[in-house]
Amino acid sequence: MVSSASEEAGIGKSLEGVSKGQQMENGTPLTSPPYWDSDDDGGPKPVELYGKYTWKIDKFSQINKRELRSNVFEVGGYKWYILIYPQGCDVSSHLSLFLCVANHDNLLPGWSHLAQFTISVVNKDPKKSKYSVANFSADTLHHFWKKEHDWGWKKFMDLSKVVDGFLDSDTLIIKAQVQVIMERADRPFHCLDFQYRRELVRVYLTDVEKICHHFVAERRGKLGKFIGDKARWSSFCAFWLGIDQNSRRRMSREKSDQILKMVVKNFFIEKEVTSTLVMDSLYSGLKALVGQSNGQTGKGKHLDAVEQTVPIVSMENDMFVLVDDVLILLERAVLEPFPPKDEKGPQNHTNEDTSGEDTNRDSIQRDERLLTELGRQTIEIFVFAHIFSKIEVAYEEAVALKKLEELSTEEAV
Repeated sequence: MVSSASEEAGIGKSLEGVSKGQQMENGTPLTSPPYWDSDDDGGPKPVELYGKYTWKIDKFSQINKRELRSNVFEVGGYKWYILIYPQGCDVSSHLSLFLCVANHDNLLPGWSHLAQFTISVVNKDPKKSKYSVANFSADTLHHFWKKEHDWGWKKFMDLSKVVDGFLDSDTLIIKAQVQVIMERADRPFHCLDFQYRRELVRVYLTDVEKICHHFVAERRGKLGKFIGDKARWSSFCAFWLGIDQNSRRRMSREKSDQILKMVVKNFFIEKEVTSTLVMDSLYSGLKALVGQSNGQTGKGKHLDAVEQTVPIVSMENDMFVLVDDVLILLERAVLEPFPPKDEKGPQNHTNEDTSGEDTNRDSIQRDERLLTELGRQTIEIFVFAHIFSKIEVAYEEAVALKKLEELSTEEAV
């Protein structure tokens, strides 16, 4: 952490300003899939909590101050500034760079801001820009509070590289994107502005896939192991079929709020930059699941992955409910195919040199449809595994009671 105290901003600093997030790319509105950006939970939306800031530092090579701060800018209702150390903060030969809460001394006790941010030093050749989202991803999601009101990188960039195309007429340009996160503990929540999410998807979609695939594979493995134990499976089937229909129906449902709290606790990990994309995926997947339960269909293209999938879980009011008998759904839960991994990677979907905006828009919707389906299947298997675990406990208790009764009978004889 660095000190919040700094000198006044120095030589030739100019400001381009702050811009709010808009769903546009190259001046063209982007069509968002039906389950994205459709907040109905109240409170500010991610687009209202996102902003960009550009800081131009003139005569950079002539600066002899130890530290330099930008003008204050506002994003998400909070005030921020960028702090740089042109010769490094406690390190040598590096540009140190931090995002800071501007008025932390005047905020009420107990204040905190959760924010994801990306900072780039702009190169004359944009392809060579050093984007912090790619190189310092572990630190781009941070909970700002009294003792951590600034966050960033002491070794953001080697000073020898600054002159290698990053200075244009001795002007250094720093751009920041800040997304304030309104987190929730009770259910998956929408984190990211559409525009900002697109940039993160290009880098982290593969990581989100791995997280979801790993969780689902682990849960399916446990369920498959249960089915694979022939003696136990046969015993369980006899137990289940011996229960009356009302008891089976009651055991095949669970309060949604209890499960969704566990989903958030399991998947939202502060300091993990992928957590916001995972949460958006789960948010969208839950919307898709609710839409399926209500018989709703989406609009636009690329709907097959979500809307043609036969669910194993539905929502009825405030309950998650298994859509069929648990014996049938167990096999489906184990065998249902997962969305195939994109071997090309999301970075190759968007190419400014290609001829078609339609191709770009198609790739955007394809990626976000994949995120929706990843979220839907992850929530489904989470819900199913939870409900089945409670059924399994009832089964184990019934087996234990039967053994106890058999022992009592033997002792009586």
